[in-house]
Amino acid sequence: LKISAILETSELPAVFDGVKLAAVAAVLYVIVRCLNLKSPTAPPELIYQDSALARFLLKSCPLLTKEYIPPLIWGKSGHIQTALYGKMGRVRSPHPYGLRKYLTMPDGATATFDLFEPRSEHCIGEDVTMVICPGIANHSEKQYIRTFVDYAQKNGYRCAVLNHLGALPNIELTSPRMFTYGCTWEFGAMVNYIKKTYPQTQLVVVGFSLGGNIVCKYLGESQANQERVLCCVSVCQGYSALRAQETFMQWDHCRRFYNFLMADNMKKIILSHRQVLFGDNMKKLHSLSDADLSKLYTATSLMQIDDNVMRKFHGYSSLKEYYEKESCLQYLHTIYVPLLLVNAADDPLVHESLLSIPRALSEKKENVMHVLPLHGGHLGFFEGSVLFPEPLTWMDKLVVQYANAICQWEKTKPHCSDAEQAMSAQE
Repeated sequence: LKISAILETSELPAVFDGVKLAAVAAVLYVIVRCLNLKSPTAPPELIYQDSALARFLLKSCPLLTKEYIPPLIWGKSGHIQTALYGKMGRVRSPHPYGLRKYLTMPDGATATFDLFEPRSEHCIGEDVTMVICPGIANHSEKQYIRTFVDYAQKNGYRCAVLNHLGALPNIELTSPRMFTYGCTWEFGAMVNYIKKTYPQTQLVVVGFSLGGNIVCKYLGESQANQERVLCCVSVCQGYSALRAQETFMQWDHCRRFYNFLMADNMKKIILSHRQVLFGDNMKKLHSLSDADLSKLYTATSLMQIDDNVMRKFHGYSSLKEYYEKESCLQYLHTIYVPLLLVNAADDPLVHESLLSIPRALSEKKENVMHVLPLHGGHLGFFEGSVLFPEPLTWMDKLVVQYANAICQWEKTKPHCSDAEQAMSAQE
């Protein structure tokens, strides 16, 4: 009877209501934390030295000083931005028409790139070509590349997009070699083809993620590589594979999980070319053993793949040597053309400790500017009002806006004051 009396009171429903309210509050708290909804929107942090070029860029590139506003519901989560880029690429991606070019390398490898002609006159009326290096295992058919190329074409740029060696599923390897983090041979061959075929063109060099490392390394390797180059833009690169390897094995910000996914994709690409890469003669040539190949099948990280297979293909004695030689870190200080380094503070793949590299460089060199928005993830940078992102991203618009500004700078530079000309020459 007592139990029945308790059940008949109104106190129990009140307790249940309290539990429900607490559960809802807990869920909302988790959503707010996971989606980072309390994070403010702000203009990107800019690290640069005061110079005539920097002042001109700040005046000519509104996106550098304007708030970057990601989609309201999910845009402040670096993980969601990164996941959407990885899964979806872009929204309503266009299909620009290009011609595929084939170049035979000295070791028998066949480099390919796609060439896209401009679809309007350039803002300064000159012939300018963007030479573009995509991210890891990417190529010209990726949606984020197609979206960017279409936008650049509409702004008067010819575009040449490198297809990483082995990345295109319908192109067979013709030598036992694949792309690596810092191999600049194929990119250099593409650039030389453009220079020879279009002797009047000037170049804007663009690299995304891994491609950012390659283009910076390429420019820094030789002063001759910077001839006819107006500027270079690197987006979301990590600058040092050696420093990044330790952070990439950590679980904070789910980097270890991203590492696993990227390793799985690399394995699929490598094994799709197993006949060319792992023939009996090739195993002997590169000192590969059956045990190494067994480790490839069971690898769960990029480091395991690199240590057991990739470094041996390129003759490195250790993983440390491979990562040191493949990174652009040692070449950044020898780049003298205007250099824009873009990262996102919430990029889950690039640890914040790596951002000290572009920060220190931009504090020392007048030709370098580091741009660090709070949000954007890894190659995301989506924009949109509430839920659905726009087809063009903040990243797409910034790269073209910066390139336009540099073109204008080069055209008006002779009309600057003597002091500004002297400063420009030092840059």
